Amino acid sequence: MDAKQFFNTQFGITEQDLAHFLGVALARGGDYADLYFEYRTTSSVHLEESIVKTATRGISVGVGVRVVSGEKTGYAYSDDLSRSKIEKAAHSAAYIATQAGKNASVGISGSVAGHNLYPVVHPTVEVDIDRKIALVREADHSARAWDSRIQHVVVAYADEQKLVLIANSRGHVASDDQPLSRLTVFCIAQENGRRADGIYGGGGRVGMEFFEQVHPPSYFAREAARQAIVQLGAIDCPAGTMEVVLAPGWPGILLHEAIGHGLEADFNRKKISAFSGRLGQRVASDICTVVDDGTIPSRRGSLNVDDEGTPTQQTILIENGILRGYMQDRLSADLMKMEPTGNGRREDYTHLPIPRMTNTFMMPGASSPDEIIRSVKHGLYAVQFGGGQVDITNGKFVFSASEAYLIENGKITAPVRGASLIGNGPDVLTKVVAVGNDLKLDEGIGICGKDGQSVPVGVGLPTIKVSEITVGGTQG
Repeated sequence: MDAKQFFNTQFGITEQDLAHFLGVALARGGDYADLYFEYRTTSSVHLEESIVKTATRGISVGVGVRVVSGEKTGYAYSDDLSRSKIEKAAHSAAYIATQAGKNASVGISGSVAGHNLYPVVHPTVEVDIDRKIALVREADHSARAWDSRIQHVVVAYADEQKLVLIANSRGHVASDDQPLSRLTVFCIAQENGRRADGIYGGGGRVGMEFFEQVHPPSYFAREAARQAIVQLGAIDCPAGTMEVVLAPGWPGILLHEAIGHGLEADFNRKKISAFSGRLGQRVASDICTVVDDGTIPSRRGSLNVDDEGTPTQQTILIENGILRGYMQDRLSADLMKMEPTGNGRREDYTHLPIPRMTNTFMMPGASSPDEIIRSVKHGLYAVQFGGGQVDITNGKFVFSASEAYLIENGKITAPVRGASLIGNGPDVLTKVVAVGNDLKLDEGIGICGKDGQSVPVGVGLPTIKVSEITVGGTQG
């Protein structure tokens, strides 16, 4: 049963009702209105000290009503789907956005055809809790078995199934049934008074078979344990300006934060991004092509339709160094006289949709990873990243590398601790001098925060070499 059938069967929401509520929303004269219905089922299991500390299951339901009048937006929501409550939310949104009154009539002309990117047969939220507990126990056992120096393990499993129904005043209706799961393992290793940690995990819009057959808990647990053990033997990182090689996969988080947010349309519409007004200009070296792609099957950041009912797509942001486009939601697209790109996203029905990334990555190049490493005389090889900070207005960033190594005379040598990368996103793109042929996407744990909202995302990168980045270190 798709979301449209679900809401009709469970809540009696018909196309006639949708047209009525939209008419109420536009009764004061707005330019555009939409409805976002959501029914979400969630579950989670948390293990620490080899004990299952919590296991939860929850259900939430609600509707958000948006009215747009020029650049002004009114938004109201209700966790009660009775006719009177939805009408009240529609009246409230209309009052916030508009002042004049008029008669409004809205017709529903047809359904939006989305993709079919995550055909999960047995959603994980329907799986018995005992099987989920077995997953976290297996991860805990595998991490501890990796090395006797692993002293502390935390395993978190979470999943959800979200049914959404979206209707707008242009007559379009879209629905989607969105699964989402992830498993994360955190390890602490201790030896001779030193402590080090490692974290790894994965998932996506997948069923339980992903964790039982494709990537079992031991896969993530051993990698988290390996990271922690490596850091026990790390030396202090030297500081200074040097060549930096970013490993494929998760280091794409630097691209996401330092570049991706600056390419979201709202920042550019308001002219507060380092990329504002630069369409058609060179913003990166000619070997850099960056895309946002919400259509990759089963990926954490993928969607059949975005949270405004627009089918997702691959959007070319930077092509061979030239800025080609921004990630658009409907509001920004209308105001900028461009087309929506399927990037209108929201955390849940209590939030407005805003331009957000889906899966953002750099396309592969022509160089082999080994060739890139051999070309570096003295530099840093960054494999995993922890936290970081970015200023959207100028692209300046600081990121800590949770796993990094020295490169000496073309060879990867000692692991280092305390490494951080300091730079400017647009400037770093111009200094990319080699792009590998080994594009890799992250394992599926990404969460992106913006304007108080969190949404699942994906990141990716091939091996790339930057001619110079300022490296902050702890070496005396």
